[in-house]
Amino acid sequence: MNHAIAADGTRLWYDVHGAGEPLLLIHGQSLDHEMWEGVYTDLAEHHRVVRMDLRGTGGSDAPVDGPYSMELLAGDALAVLDDLGIDRAHVYGFSMGGKVAQTLAASAPERVGALVLGSTAPGGDNEVERPHHASVALRKANTEEGRVLIAHLFYTPEWADSHPETVARILPRNPLRAQRRHYEASLKHDGWDRLPLIQAPTLVVHGEDDELTPVANAELLAERIPDARTLILPGARHGYPHEAAPKATEAVVDFLADHPLS
Repeated sequence: MNHAIAADGTRLWYDVHGAGEPLLLIHGQSLDHEMWEGVYTDLAEHHRVVRMDLRGTGGSDAPVDGPYSMELLAGDALAVLDDLGIDRAHVYGFSMGGKVAQTLAASAPERVGALVLGSTAPGGDNEVERPHHASVALRKANTEEGRVLIAHLFYTPEWADSHPETVARILPRNPLRAQRRHYEASLKHDGWDRLPLIQAPTLVVHGEDDELTPVANAELLAERIPDARTLILPGARHGYPHEAAPKATEAVVDFLADHPLS
């Protein structure tokens, strides 16, 4: 078991798969590295894939005495790269992990090769808000009703009902207080002014029918980040990495191949 140590002493779990140019995967709010099941193995056929657990999730420590922020979580990502001796890596952030990835790319451009932003948003007043029923589902995430609602926001009902193991991996399992820290960090984040500072070649990927993070946010990111590309997946919801595979994964692999680190 591998752990990096953040600046404040927090232990951060990570693992490594495959060979090639490094690719750091950053999971969504109150999820962990297991959300990449069914995705990371295909990516690892082309890259040295690093999965990590942000603080408060999975095998990482869950300090809750103070607030979390995207800057703090981006620092955690750098700690993992530092522990592996990786000076520069491609970064793929999903949902809240996409906000972490934006922050990392803007604040430490020399550490990021190509950037992939999946199902994410800029935060702040410019973010297109999710509909009320999606917010209700998130607040009920630890109830049976909420778990069903979230499953059907991530995936079409037919796909969710036929893939219960995948659904289980996208439901929060971390401590309730840590869930609150993640929620507050995402809610308070405003990366609008930093987006034009991103120098990394960027691919914005989004499901057309996403209600947890409405697809209009993808257009905002692409307009704000210099020369960003977009891939909008028809019929896909928030959990496009699974339901829209292999198309989504192939697009990511091709994009990274077009923008090598060297």
